[in-house]
Amino acid sequence: MGSTSSAAREGARPATTGRRGAVVAALMLSMALAALDATIVSTAVPQIVGDLGGFSVFSWLFSGYLLAVTVTLPVYGKLSDTFGRKPVLIAGSVVFLLGSLLCAVAWNMGALIAFRVVQGLGGGALQGTVQTLAADLYPLKDRPRIQSKLSTVWAVSAVAGPGLGGVLAAYADWRWIFLINLPIGAVALWLIVRHLHEPERETTPRARVDWAGALAVFACGGVLLTALVQGGVAWPWLSAPSLALFGAGLALVAVVVLVERRAAEPIIPGWVWRRRTIAAVNLALGALGLLMVAPSVFLPTYAQSVLGLAPVAAGFVLSVWTLSWPLSAALSQHVYRRIGFRNTAMLGIGTAALILLAFPFLPYPGQAWQPTLLMLLLGAALGLFQLPLIVGVQSTVGWAERGTTTASVLFCRQTGQTVGAAVFGAVANGVLAARLGGAGDLDSVTRALDSGTAPEATRRAIADAVHAVYLGAAGAAALAFLVLLFLAPRKFPVLGD
Repeated sequence: MGSTSSAAREGARPATTGRRGAVVAALMLSMALAALDATIVSTAVPQIVGDLGGFSVFSWLFSGYLLAVTVTLPVYGKLSDTFGRKPVLIAGSVVFLLGSLLCAVAWNMGALIAFRVVQGLGGGALQGTVQTLAADLYPLKDRPRIQSKLSTVWAVSAVAGPGLGGVLAAYADWRWIFLINLPIGAVALWLIVRHLHEPERETTPRARVDWAGALAVFACGGVLLTALVQGGVAWPWLSAPSLALFGAGLALVAVVVLVERRAAEPIIPGWVWRRRTIAAVNLALGALGLLMVAPSVFLPTYAQSVLGLAPVAAGFVLSVWTLSWPLSAALSQHVYRRIGFRNTAMLGIGTAALILLAFPFLPYPGQAWQPTLLMLLLGAALGLFQLPLIVGVQSTVGWAERGTTTASVLFCRQTGQTVGAAVFGAVANGVLAARLGGAGDLDSVTRALDSGTAPEATRRAIADAVHAVYLGAAGAAALAFLVLLFLAPRKFPVLGD
């Protein structure tokens, strides 16, 4: 690339810092912002709807943010390779904080949803660039340490987010959920501006940005993800809106391919899928996003409806995997240094498949410690799977390709989660309809259980529905195992630091 130095093209690490510890602190704060924002709003929805109205569309508070983050990941990845990590991270942080401020002053639900999209436009830069910088700052032997720190931040934020949101909504005001981002983000932004230094790079010939490709990717991803997120929720799968969105999405896929093949510096370059290692990691982590939906979305419902736990206890059953996941990720380096990145990841995802497969065999109704133990083991298995793949694939490319590579991995994982939510939601509702004589879906049945009007047969139907979802998740894990077995090279082509 014209904007990249020869050292960067050869794979050197041009990102340097005056105080690396300060930059790492900024990355952890930025990651906390992105992670908190995915969960902190959930428990404040009743207060937000009570103040602004718009109950029929409140789900877009989450969908809009998710769509914006997902479709901008490839764009920010390419921009960080073209202009450097620092300007992209600064710009993304500013957009995210601006969106947070606008959310805090929203006057109705429509405005709040629009401002959440603005937040998501900045959140895509936070997620992708933080992960890329983590690889820039450390040599291969030290990368597990920074990646495990980021995993810990994400895990703690995921657990603390709903509780913090509930406290702010109950004892202060829901607007503080967004205002709290401002001081945290300001500190992170100051640390990045002050302490992250990237060397001067060649600027001639002038870097070309594929803005047409960026727009096409954004439009295509937005349309297809909207179809997946809202299908079966806002409208039936085979309805006119759903078919129109999928049709438009497929047409835009063709537009993206056409635009990107003609672009000098495409947003999604073809080498992302032509290189075996990157393609295999993309597909494997897409399957990870798919299987993560089973515990994160359906386990709390199972814990409350089948086990009869209170919401806080049900949340604990899910949260235990955030304890074992970062710990396993931190220790994974001792495994992949002996048996390699691919074999370590295969060991992790193979174990995860067996754990997911064991869930449907739990006794009914069972005890709370049984799914809790499985979640603890699942977190350990997935930590052994995800981090070696991310560290490994980042180590196969030079600086000038690392942002695009990292963004493609995160994009596939996010897309997998979106697809998983749609597919497994349809599976759960289909099983419920079969067990209950064609009546009801998961949401309506759960509400009936909460009100105490549902019979015991309904609890068994929910258990069967969640069991079916876990079988599907085990299938996704098996798919990831096969992808690594047959597509990934036995040894990743790692570049020297």
